[in-house]
Amino acid sequence: MSGQSPPRVLVFDSGIGGLSVAACIHQHLPGADLVYLADNAGFPYGDKPEAVVIERSCTLIGRALEQYPADVVVVACNTASTVVLPHLRGMTPVPVVGVVPAIKPAAAKTRNRRIGLLATPATVRRPYLDQLIEEFAGDCRVERIGHPGLVRWAEDLVAGGVVPVAELWGAMAAFREAGVDTVVLGCTHYPLLLDSLKQSLPAVQFWVDSGEAIARRVAWLLDQAGRLAVARSPVAEPASPPVTAALFSGPAPEGIAVFMAGLGLSPRRVYGAWPAEQPVATEAGSA
Repeated sequence: MSGQSPPRVLVFDSGIGGLSVAACIHQHLPGADLVYLADNAGFPYGDKPEAVVIERSCTLIGRALEQYPADVVVVACNTASTVVLPHLRGMTPVPVVGVVPAIKPAAAKTRNRRIGLLATPATVRRPYLDQLIEEFAGDCRVERIGHPGLVRWAEDLVAGGVVPVAELWGAMAAFREAGVDTVVLGCTHYPLLLDSLKQSLPAVQFWVDSGEAIARRVAWLLDQAGRLAVARSPVAEPASPPVTAALFSGPAPEGIAVFMAGLGLSPRRVYGAWPAEQPVATEAGSA
């Protein structure tokens, strides 16, 4: 196995939320090489027409695969996953993994059959969510909150922003009133807010997101390709950074390399305005 190059996973999101998924993948598969791609020039996706989300996602992922051939593509964005997966699978033979709110594992955990679903306003309105609840949590009361501010608060953390505690407490009132014991983090940005969310919902026993399930799916796909052993192998020290490149379609967020390092995802290079002809590249550690 020493002669094998590490398998590569391309993780895509509209912003930094997909870093929560990338961190789970790295924890499960420390020998895999990661490329992170964020369409922050198009952020947020939740208020955009489906055709725009499809066009932007497919174009950027296609360009990234040309420059950074990958073994698996992960669409770590709930909004994009609801519309782009068939189009991506039609344009590339690379396996594509999407995310859905973790209703099924939440229904397995809840003890009082009361679940809180925290998602973007666009996600809580989508019919597929009704189908997930009916299929996997039909015997539960599912309270939904689609708050427009949480994604932005998560994005602001990169620049050292602070979550507005009082505003978050008010936003979570419906969950406290419903007495939910389990909360589904139905957006990949939300695990980045987990400490603040726990303070606003002290009675919640179980917090469920999609990161673990995605990591298991990526592992299964790599196993099918005979690449799992390499992906699971611990990287010898001194190790190369786990993220070969962090690509941002807009300006690279200030402080992003430090923020990623805090998640265990130090990037070798950070590119802003990607894929411009002459993108700005930042060496990790100097950003």
